[in-house]
Amino acid sequence: MLTAFARAFRTPDLRRKLLFTIAIIVIYRVGSFIPTPGVDYPNVQQCIATQDQNDLLGLINLFSGGALLQLSIFALGIMPYITASIIVQLLRVVIPHFEALHKEGQAGTAKLTQYTRYLTIALAILQSTTVITTARNGLLFPTCAVEVIPDDSFVTLTIMVITMTAGTGLIMWLGELISERGIGNGMSLLIFTSIAASFPTALWSIAAGAGGIGKFALVIIVIILVIGLVVFVEQSQRRIPVQYAKRMVGRKMYGGSSTYIPIKINMAGVIPVIFASSILAVPGLIAQFGDPTAGWVVWISRHLVPQGAPLHIVLYTLMIIFFAFFYTAITFNPDEVADNMKKYGGFIPGIRAGRPTAEYLDYVITRITSAGSVYLALVALLPTMVLIGLGVETNIPFGGSSILIVVGVGLETIKQIDAQLQQRHYEGFLR
Repeated sequence: MLTAFARAFRTPDLRRKLLFTIAIIVIYRVGSFIPTPGVDYPNVQQCIATQDQNDLLGLINLFSGGALLQLSIFALGIMPYITASIIVQLLRVVIPHFEALHKEGQAGTAKLTQYTRYLTIALAILQSTTVITTARNGLLFPTCAVEVIPDDSFVTLTIMVITMTAGTGLIMWLGELISERGIGNGMSLLIFTSIAASFPTALWSIAAGAGGIGKFALVIIVIILVIGLVVFVEQSQRRIPVQYAKRMVGRKMYGGSSTYIPIKINMAGVIPVIFASSILAVPGLIAQFGDPTAGWVVWISRHLVPQGAPLHIVLYTLMIIFFAFFYTAITFNPDEVADNMKKYGGFIPGIRAGRPTAEYLDYVITRITSAGSVYLALVALLPTMVLIGLGVETNIPFGGSSILIVVGVGLETIKQIDAQLQQRHYEGFLR
């Protein structure tokens, strides 16, 4: 692999893309530490040291690379764009115009991307206002007595909202630059960078804690085993053979080739885990605004907020399984695939074209998603349960989803570098 890296940097075009990608990542990480105007940075650092963050803030802070709790110019991170992309995908089911744009090809996709950008800015304004209001009211750091926003005048708060929104727009632009001129998917790489940046600090806190080197070594072993499981499953796929009939167009013969439809075991990716984590974090966030002695607040704090609570684990597992089926149904339409195959003269051997093909694809997808949803729940719960069993407190929220994202993005990026190396007759990373 080291030889492949050396060959990649010896190739001028590939070296330029890699260096450009690295430069954008460095800019993104530097921006995560630049405080927003109006924020008292020393007080923020003092509050972070004593902060016990809830799951929802932990999720947003994870995807921002720790920038949220530092109230930096990139405090919102990539979350507004992720949310906007998911909303636009879901609206395809509800709004026929969005579905029509999706079927138009490149022009329609460009229009949907434009809508996603507009929605990202709108969500950034909303989220920045919420974060600043939460910080000003002392709810962002409830256990900290010092003020993180000393001047809460209208002008200062407006400048803070504009700065954070502009930071989100800049992140979106940097991600698109990586996709166009660098290596890999820009948005995915920025998420990868944000999550990976939190690993060294969290692992060091485990090694320096009460458990010492013993618990640290056990956590490392569990992480390696989970990474191996994720790599094995993410690389696995069910290949449905497709045969195209021969047909004459003018004087030329077309078709007659054999191919396959690759169906991944985990077609929904990490989206079900993010959905389930976000929904389960909402009751705890609402409970913060209630009377701490109220019955419903005590019940939520006891049964829904702790990640090791039995009710939390059961609801978390069921939600992951539900959203795995839900998101797969949105992203893969068996009727559409069957119609496209029929249009171009394709068929699955032994299955009639049209409705029987759609039913067969739906049957296969249901069986594969059943296994994929259980795999997602297992990966999402295993690291957290091990940490809870060891009595280890770490700042890595949702360890399973973090590993899923890091491994998935890493594999995809390596595949792109490998493909470009093989185009130049070099041996790639994957053998």
